[in-house]
Amino acid sequence: MDILNVSEEVATAAAEGRPVVALESTIFTHGLVRPRNLEVALEAEKLLRSQGVTPATIGLVKGVPTVGLSTAEIEALSLADDAVKVSVRDIPTAVAKKLNAGTTVAGTAHLARLAGVEVFSTGGLGGVHQGAQHSFDESADPTTLAGLDMVVVSAGVKSILDIPLTLERFETLNLAIVGYRTTDYPGFYLSDSGYDIDYSVESPEEIAAIVRARNALDIKSTLLVANPVSEEQQLDPVVAERVIADAWKAAGERGTLGHDATPFLLDYIQKATNGRSVDVNLAIYYGNVALGGQIATALSRQG
Repeated sequence: MDILNVSEEVATAAAEGRPVVALESTIFTHGLVRPRNLEVALEAEKLLRSQGVTPATIGLVKGVPTVGLSTAEIEALSLADDAVKVSVRDIPTAVAKKLNAGTTVAGTAHLARLAGVEVFSTGGLGGVHQGAQHSFDESADPTTLAGLDMVVVSAGVKSILDIPLTLERFETLNLAIVGYRTTDYPGFYLSDSGYDIDYSVESPEEIAAIVRARNALDIKSTLLVANPVSEEQQLDPVVAERVIADAWKAAGERGTLGHDATPFLLDYIQKATNGRSVDVNLAIYYGNVALGGQIATALSRQG
């Protein structure tokens, strides 16, 4: 039974080798308030189309996993109070229950690759949470991406995570990382997390060359492209350090743990920075979408 719905536009572009970029839906089902959520979703698609790239926004519409949501479907999901957030493990349940759902990084990547889409732009990746050596709290993103031959563009992992432990996990899982014109690993809200990575790349064409070599060697693992926000657009480092520490303290006092921790922490940071963190988040997202489009174009040219 074929339960994956791939839009004709996305299917045709992928089959013809034209550039396509996957976009997640949790940013507008759970990440942003209305009506800004819809505006951002449509703006990201518009940005890709201006580059001659086909957008493939991914989500579940009444239980149907869809790669290439229509504008009407994006609007419906952005307004759906019943939309749930699904990772890979949750998708079959959401299908059976016919749920509306926004897909996480892991869920989006899995469905994108099923549809033949190999480039995915997001804001920040999930990873190892603070205190994971005791709680074993780790996102499904790293292990999922470790089994997919994709390119994922992000501004690093979310700032609330344990970045050094996450980088160790990436190494263990054979997840290659290249910094876009930097060897400083970004810290999502910050252009530099304080940790270094081994390799930088200077162009989308260089990324395409790495992908070509990876594929020729039959390595089934995602190439992570770390694209930092500019220093001018980043959150003030001093403010970021203080607010993130306060957010974790508040979460601990409330007993907010597990999958509830991330939305609580991000909401706390948004309020504590008077919305400045959201502005940084969107600058990050649009920058990653644009770079993803350039990478997909470079890949399509190499055939």
